[in-house]
Amino acid sequence: MKTFLTSFFQIGLVAINTYFISHLNWIGIFIASFGISLLWAFNVSKIALSDLNQKLIYALGAGCGAITGLFIIKLF
Repeated sequence: MKTFLTSFFQIGLVAINTYFISHLNWIGIFIASFGISLLWAFNVSKIALSDLNQKLIYALGAGCGAITGLFIIKLF
């Protein structure tokens, strides 16, 4: 579940960051980019040495995070 959630939040932030970039929201861009990079730094070491099942869970979290990020953006 932890693998799913870290990927979910990372890719959700990417979707949100895209919105911030397209609207030139400088503070939002900084905060979202910082969060993306911080989560990536933790994720990369865990996923690189994981088995196929963990990689699939990570990818599932990314897909769900992207859809949720888009949903959040649509609320704005």
